[in-house]
Amino acid sequence: MTTSLARCKAPDVQRTFAELAAEAMYREIRLTPKPGLVDRVNSGAHSDMDFALFMTSIAAIAPWFSAFFNVGRETARLAGPQTLRAIRPTGLACEQAMFNATGGVNTHKGGIFSLGLLCAAAGRLTQRDEALTQRSLCHETRLICTGIVEQELKTTGIAKTKGEQQFQKYGFTGARGEAARGFITVRQAGLPQLQTALRQGESEDLALLRMFLAMMAVNPDTNLVSRGGVKGLNYARRYSRRLLKIKRLTANRLVKALYRMDAEFIKRNLSPGGSADLISVGWLLSQFPAE
Repeated sequence: MTTSLARCKAPDVQRTFAELAAEAMYREIRLTPKPGLVDRVNSGAHSDMDFALFMTSIAAIAPWFSAFFNVGRETARLAGPQTLRAIRPTGLACEQAMFNATGGVNTHKGGIFSLGLLCAAAGRLTQRDEALTQRSLCHETRLICTGIVEQELKTTGIAKTKGEQQFQKYGFTGARGEAARGFITVRQAGLPQLQTALRQGESEDLALLRMFLAMMAVNPDTNLVSRGGVKGLNYARRYSRRLLKIKRLTANRLVKALYRMDAEFIKRNLSPGGSADLISVGWLLSQFPAE
């Protein structure tokens, strides 16, 4: 599943990486069934979005990934946090393009954040003639996000955003914390599950579904907390762990179990959107060698 960009010239790497980032979004939305989430069958626990809206959103976002890469390339010799500051205008413009396309619906804000960071990390590495690997991309993202949790979530006053509120109340750091730790959930839980499934001959979609379950089992998903509190988060984690422990969970049994899980999540209005974003991150990283 790995992509070799080592012999490509910088403009070709930029174009190819941006295309892979967009494809990662398409892979996530097409993956079915995803409990509580929009997929090809239903809208999960969402009443304001569907599959067609997600496809429209991705089409609006995709052209911006090259811009994230370019900012990373231009700031490659600076300290990581300076790249983070430099890509903010691009991130805001990309989000506005998404909102314009979706009529104000937030379909991919988390995906823009995570994949935009990876594009910037790839730009920095490419400019310095360093190899693009899972390890280097995650390490570079961690450097870019140095201090982001402390600067954006810690507050001495009244918490204004959901992110600040959850950090104050539970210590959850959401997408910022995941990126600041170099996508640790993807590296430690997601990718090993994906690689094992692929080695055993499963299709990529089934392997991605197993990766999704493995990440949902451990990810402190702030989307779940927003909808169902810590009780909802723990419910989703326990459910995922229970499925992962089933011996000989064949393809058919896995799909049937996920449809049942989807029905339960919809009943409880639960949507693991944070883990959905990590599907895209995991697929993108899987296109590169581990080291």
